[in-house]
Amino acid sequence: MKVSEITACCEPLLDAALSTSEAEDLAGAFKVLADPVRLRLLSLVANAPDGELCACDLPALVDRKQPTVSHHLSILTEAGLLQREQRGRWAWFRVSPERLGVLRDALTD
Repeated sequence: MKVSEITACCEPLLDAALSTSEAEDLAGAFKVLADPVRLRLLSLVANAPDGELCACDLPALVDRKQPTVSHHLSILTEAGLLQREQRGRWAWFRVSPERLGVLRDALTD
């Protein structure tokens, strides 16, 4: 192994160690995303052509009943990963870019 390879493998993964509150916050968000249905819902909303999706469209896309989808959307919204806007009878969801950015940065730093 070359010296440059040894140095590359031993570089710190993060700029600084996480504080207790940062670790708890990230762990909570990752716990929310550990559910396959919630992860799929988040990915569908994040990849929506207009940047948002109506709750009315999501049950068919994840092959779940509306109450189940509603439950998962509530959890994603409470975790700050999705933003919800009520329009008449239906709720529309879009990704919260700041919150998702924090999770992405934790994985890529």
